[in-house]
Amino acid sequence: MRIEEDVKEELQRRPRRLRRTAGLRALMRETRLGVDDLILPVFVTHEADTTRAVPSMPGVFQYSVDRAAAFVEEAARTGLRAVLVFGIPGSKDDTGSGAYATDGVAQNAIRAIRERVPEMVIIADTCLCEYTRHGHCGILDERLDVVNDATLEILQQVAVTQADAGADIVAPSGMIDGMVGAIREGLDLAGHGDIAILSYSTKYASAFYGPFRDAAQGAPAFGDRRSHQMDPANAREAMRENSLDVDEGADLLMVKPALAYLDIVRQTRDQFPEYPLVAYNVSGEYAMVKAAAQNGWLDERTVVLEMLTGMKRAGADLVVTYHALDVARWIPGG
Repeated sequence: MRIEEDVKEELQRRPRRLRRTAGLRALMRETRLGVDDLILPVFVTHEADTTRAVPSMPGVFQYSVDRAAAFVEEAARTGLRAVLVFGIPGSKDDTGSGAYATDGVAQNAIRAIRERVPEMVIIADTCLCEYTRHGHCGILDERLDVVNDATLEILQQVAVTQADAGADIVAPSGMIDGMVGAIREGLDLAGHGDIAILSYSTKYASAFYGPFRDAAQGAPAFGDRRSHQMDPANAREAMRENSLDVDEGADLLMVKPALAYLDIVRQTRDQFPEYPLVAYNVSGEYAMVKAAAQNGWLDERTVVLEMLTGMKRAGADLVVTYHALDVARWIPGG
């Protein structure tokens, strides 16, 4: 009997042997978070000579085009390799024409970043909500519903002008039916067959987006986006959305938000193991951590690294996060 107890105790001790020191824990680590895994969002305003804090997102700013390029250059020095550009136009209209203007704020920002930091991977947000006066992601009809096909024609134009400006990847985020196929067709016809599409293939109608709408100035003037973004209760539908976008030519897939949807990240990874998968650590997730850290309720660095590692463990290859610049300075190699 004593031998059996000794064996049992020995077996119980074995896993702990590999956790005994920091070196052993690092050596045995299954999931690794690196600077190359991070994508930094950048908000660019039409205003000149501007750096404006976003009150609901401490540490996040709106930048004028020239200052955005300088900010991205600073980010590149930390080892970050990719940015996601959002434009904030000077004027808005019913069709979001500023989104596809050749001299639009996002297009100008892409050119400025490309010139200043040529090696940076530039991802362009391809949507209309920041550019329409009503704040919705497409053209509206007399009932104030999004008109799908008319919106697709405009999204084609947006993507082409972004590619013309120097974007490496376009990222349609509106969850408009057929958006990936339409954009792929538009890019190919314009001679941009080498430009990749990062589809917001699974984007939920989430309450976690509030601070982003302050930063991008794209909140709906009325109603909401539940008619085209996904119901947070649905998982099987997400897998169907992934399949549709893959069939239309998506090069990368995204789950947004990340933290409350890690099961969707895992299911997407299992369904499409061969496709790069992006998780978006959204503004509300960021703001909650910042607020708690400022109140001394948690340790910001430890919590952020744990969250982002969890997103990677769930299956994400890349993470869009407003913490990216801090994380690049915290982790080895950053």
